[in-house]
Amino acid sequence: MNSQQIFEQICRKQSFLCVGLDSDINKIPQHLLKEKNPLFEFNKQIIDATAKYCVSYKPNLAFYEACGENGLQQLAMTVDYIQKNYSEMFVIADAKRGDIGNTSQMYARAFFEKMNFDAITLSPYMGEDTVTPFFSFAEKWVILLALTSNASACDFQMLKTETGLMLYEEVIARSKNWGNADNTMYVVGATKAEMLAKIREIIPEHFLLIPGVGVQGGSLADVARYGMNDICGLLVNSSRAIIYADNSKNFATAATQKAKEMQTEMAELISRKPL
Repeated sequence: MNSQQIFEQICRKQSFLCVGLDSDINKIPQHLLKEKNPLFEFNKQIIDATAKYCVSYKPNLAFYEACGENGLQQLAMTVDYIQKNYSEMFVIADAKRGDIGNTSQMYARAFFEKMNFDAITLSPYMGEDTVTPFFSFAEKWVILLALTSNASACDFQMLKTETGLMLYEEVIARSKNWGNADNTMYVVGATKAEMLAKIREIIPEHFLLIPGVGVQGGSLADVARYGMNDICGLLVNSSRAIIYADNSKNFATAATQKAKEMQTEMAELISRKPL
């Protein structure tokens, strides 16, 4: 999938919503626990409930790995279900991998060949050779951690370097040439929305994956104001606010409503800057 295909879906749905499938076996509705594959059943209903309003899904690997082999099987079932029923969706492995080159090659094969994800999140802090193996797969994407939304992000990411840039700015400035705007995105937290203006000076054409809207308090309007480019250039992730909007048998209906609310706001923001 290339950036034009992502952009076309954004225009068609008037949405740049990514639904995070952070599916916690301890938080999903209790009635699903009687199912043979409760995480998959939860995901399936969430996907069916929200597909009309989003352009991307982002399973977080930790929630499936914590359930062992069966959890990973249910993750594979989830990805397969999306691809068979909603083939237009951009599917991200939120894995945050990062290791030496030969290990990265194995990670790339696992996520791009075996599980057929469209993209994977990576930590860039071991350097270019740890990311390069992922670029050998056509129409697959690398999503590099740049400026995250967690409280301790400033411990390292905002340190000044000898060039005068903050560390996260240095990461973006150096890594933007490892790939290009058709295979590289960056994670930038919505809670740091005002910093998007400077980031756009460094990478005006790249897509940004934006977590932190919703439970973490980020403003969707501020994200659009500072971060939107001529092809939108944003995938805004919402996880808990949508998938855990209700914990009863009506959880899917509640997820539909929350996703629709976000899509409606996104459509309004898009209308202010025609794409």
